[in-house]
Amino acid sequence: MENRTEVTEFILLGLTSDPDLQVPLFVTFLIIYMVTLAGNLGMVLLILLDSRLHTPMYFFLGNLSLVDFCYSSAVTPTVMAGLLMGDKVISYRACAAQMFFFVAFATVENYLLASMAYDRYAAVCKPLHYTTTMTASVCACLTIGSYFCGFLNASIHIGDTFSLSFCQSNVVHHFFCDIPAVMVLSCSDRHVSELVLVYVVSFNIFFALLVIWVSYIFIFITICKMHAGAGHRKAMSTCASHFTAVSIFYGTIIFMYLQPSSSHSMDTDKISSVFYTMVIPMLNPLVYSLRNKEVKSAFTKILLEVK
Repeated sequence: MENRTEVTEFILLGLTSDPDLQVPLFVTFLIIYMVTLAGNLGMVLLILLDSRLHTPMYFFLGNLSLVDFCYSSAVTPTVMAGLLMGDKVISYRACAAQMFFFVAFATVENYLLASMAYDRYAAVCKPLHYTTTMTASVCACLTIGSYFCGFLNASIHIGDTFSLSFCQSNVVHHFFCDIPAVMVLSCSDRHVSELVLVYVVSFNIFFALLVIWVSYIFIFITICKMHAGAGHRKAMSTCASHFTAVSIFYGTIIFMYLQPSSSHSMDTDKISSVFYTMVIPMLNPLVYSLRNKEVKSAFTKILLEVK
């Protein structure tokens, strides 16, 4: 039988080996993470406390904020620890756990974005039937389905990646245990694993994108038929905000995962990964919620009650 000596730990190269950049990057990522923490958990708390925000749209926004916090937390603290203490070693199991939770919550976000697009379709295109379409049970099913798909997807990728043999290099050219960066280290044939990665990610992305595109095509048609007014401006603002976040999220995901690991430029991947692991979770509360008058009103009300 072939001797397959598995590695017991991986070494994360991180973003840079330049000592002069490590402290500035640590401070930058610390600020980003604190804003992410305050923005997303603050949004969840605000939605829970204010009964005016107990609607389907804010139910999805609350879950999106929670998911953003979770998948950012799977990566950012490890990156900051590596920059501050220079500890770039991560155990085999910790690497698998980090990959699992990151992939799970990123996939949940993928399906939540599709659910939010459908919710906006129902609100803009079928306003008279909105309350009967987006019932509590429908919202719960969409959300539970998103989490189920997320953790199922993560299980598939963990099994696919860590069924490979790692018996040579254990140096990960990345700042966290991302699938392509770990998979490329395998000393066994990874052709089938790469195909599984591409096909599964393709299905998740394009199914969600199909729902989003179809929803927004109908929304756009409905908006074009509207007379200029407050409803028209609100619908346009909703579409613009969602499309901005969707474009950034799916653009980086497609760039990262829908190509063979052999064609990856790890330095380019690191830059792209910063956007979807740290920047997007920070921006989402601003893009989706803090520009919203109802959220601002709820925030003001909470502040006045505290005083």
